[in-house]
Parts: sequence; structure tokens; C-alpha cells
Amino acid sequence: MIPQQAERDPSIQIRIPVTGHHSTTTPSPPASPLLSRSRSKSSVQPNRNLLLPHRVSWFLLSLLLRRQGILLFAPLVYIFCMLFHMRTASFDAVPLVNRRPAPGSVYRSPQVYAKLREEIDADNATADAISTIWKRSYKGVQWKPCVNKSNGVLRESNGFIFIEANGGLNQQRTSICNAVAVAGYLNATLVIPNFHYHSIWKDPSKFGDIYDEEYFVTTLANDVRVVDSVPEYLMERFDYNLTKVYNFRVKAWAPTHYYRDSVLPKLLEEKVIRISPFANRLSFDAPRAVQKFRCLANNVALRFAKPILTQGKTLVKKMKELSANNAGKYVSVHLRFEEDMVAFSCCVFDGGNQEKQDMIAARERGWKGKFTKPGRVIRPGAIRLNGKCPLTPLEVSMNIKRISSHYIHTTGVIRVVVQSANSCEQ
Repeated sequence: MIPQQAERDPSIQIRIPVTGHHSTTTPSPPASPLLSRSRSKSSVQPNRNLLLPHRVSWFLLSLLLRRQGILLFAPLVYIFCMLFHMRTASFDAVPLVNRRPAPGSVYRSPQVYAKLREEIDADNATADAISTIWKRSYKGVQWKPCVNKSNGVLRESNGFIFIEANGGLNQQRTSICNAVAVAGYLNATLVIPNFHYHSIWKDPSKFGDIYDEEYFVTTLANDVRVVDSVPEYLMERFDYNLTKVYNFRVKAWAPTHYYRDSVLPKLLEEKVIRISPFANRLSFDAPRAVQKFRCLANNVALRFAKPILTQGKTLVKKMKELSANNAGKYVSVHLRFEEDMVAFSCCVFDGGNQEKQDMIAARERGWKGKFTKPGRVIRPGAIRLNGKCPLTPLEVSMNIKRISSHYIHTTGVIRVVVQSANSCEQ
């Protein structure tokens, strides 16, 4: 009966083999292809004795094999694995590469001097060879005054300008010359500049302590009006307090049109303004008419006060006496190797960690935050390679040794008396 049913039902014929024998057992159906494929995949199991990082990697690999779409995230998985490996790996055994500093980026003058000391001491230069250094390369050279003083009458003043000259002596002198130029350009009256009390120099000197104030005012009389103070009728408006006067914060190297477009209108309105600080607040690329005021102030109007002139003449006389063998010709060198200048340069010398800490403190004391702004990077080696490091006394003496005639060694400072074709008085 069963064979007949199998003949009528093809589905039964597939499952029951026609052998001609009756069997009481039914074979198991074949496994599903899908089920067999999943079992074959799941049969590959990770070793449970593996470390956690390896087990995680094995799991991620199995996911990638099951779902091809996850391959899109393969870069992220790779980055994650790299970061994880960097976190767990030890770098103690990795050799450190010490880069040699670029030639010229490190202060080595003491070593150079020690190497060349014998050659420097055995100087065989003759007086004739030295004298040729100072000969002019062409004839007919003659220094001439850059400007002539005006003889005309000044127009009515547009108001009063009061400036504060900050910095050292050189910056103060530059501030004065720029103030004269701005006052002349704006047809304003200049109040005798006030010297800002420097946090490093701590010098309380006033204008009249350093320069001849009367000579300054008289010399500029036909070009720029100069007074010693703001008139009382204007100061009364500000309770006799100059700090209440409108103050301009001018950017460094400001062009002349800034003063014409921004400062002049306020000057005409207030009749008195203040500019502080004022060092380097006027561009060098000024029109010729403005440069005339600057040149007149620097080369004619600014003359040292009598005590300083007297001391200067004494030094000049001594220098000439020391250079008697060279017809009294000399060059005076201002070494300018001082704490504030060295700190501002950000250069590194041979003082080690103590020098580094002292210079950091000096920069913070003098310029409060200027060198520690976010994003500012100081590269002493690059600064030295660019030739922006100040010369030390040792370097100065080495450079001019062959043209020097006398050495005077004092405590920590080397003064060098050198030949010169012209003295400052000529």
C-alpha cells in the first residue's frame, strides 16, 4: 500500500527510497542550506584564552564577514584599533633621536674665542693697514644740514598735544622727534613731553634733566609751537588732571593720514588731546614735509643739558688722549648689553637655566603678558640665525680687535678705544 501511495505522491517518493524493502525507520531530512552555512560560520569560535584586545579584534572581524555593509566603517575601526594599541603599547624601548642644532643657532662665542685666542693675540696688523680701513671709497664726500629752519609766521594753533615718551633714552628721543613731526603736521602746539617712569630703569628724570629745554623751544619757534604746560583755562575743564584728557591709543608705525583723519577732528573738538604711549607711533614713510620736522628736532633742536654736555666733553677729551698715537681719532662703542634689551630679544646665551628664569621674569616684569600670549612661540635658534641677537661684549671686542688701539678692562665691561676717521664733533 505504501509503494502505491508513493507512486501517486511524488513528494513521498522523494523522501522514501524505493528499495523494495519495508523499513520501520525514517531517515532524517537533509539540513537546510542556510542553516548549514550559519552553523559552519558559528563553528569558528575564538579561543577564550586570548587576551581582551585579541578577542575584540576577532569579534569585529566576524562582524565584517557577516555584514559586508560594515566595511564602510573599516577606516573608523582601523583608527580605533591604532589608538587602542598606542594606549596599551610601551614606548620605553623606542630610541630617542636627538637633533643637532643648526649651525649658527647656538651661542658659542666663548668657544670660538678660546680657539682663536692665540691668533688674535698675535696680531701683526700695521698702522698703515689699519688706517686704510677708514679711507673713503670715493672723493668729495661732505656732510650737509638736512633742513633749514623756517623764517615765516605760524598760523593759529589747532590745539595742544601732550605725549608720554616711554622706553629708554633712544625710544624717548624717537618719541620727541615724532611728537614734533605730528604737531607740525597738524598745526598744533606741542606740550613739553613727559618721560614715562620705566619699570626697569626706574629713572625719574624729566625733559629738562636730559635736554636743554629752553634751546629746544627757541630752535623750533618758527616751525612748531612748544610750551611747558597746558593752559589753565583748558585744564580747569579736566579738574587739573591730565589723565582725564582724551587719550589716543595709536598703533605702532601709524601713517600720517591716520593723524589727519582720526586725531585732527578730535583735536579741533577738544582743543587738547593726549597720546600715551608714543614710542614708534609714526611711520618712517612720512611725506617730506613731515620728515623735515622730525629731522629738525633730532639734529638741531635736541641738545643735551649742560651737566651732560660737560661730562661728555670730559669723556671725549680722555678718549683723544688715549688715541694720541692715532692723531686723536677714535670710535666709541655703546655695548648696549643690558637686561631689558637681552630679555626683549628672546635670545639664549650661555647662562643656562638661571639665565632662562631671569629673562622670563624680566619680560613679565617689563612687558606683562606680551610674550606669553596664546599662540606665541619663541624660537631662540631662529632668532639667532636671522641675526637679531645682540652682540655680547666678547663678540664686539673680537669684531673690532684688528682695528683697536687700546683695551680698558673694567668690572664686567670691556671698553674699546678704536680709530675713527671722524670724531663726533666733526
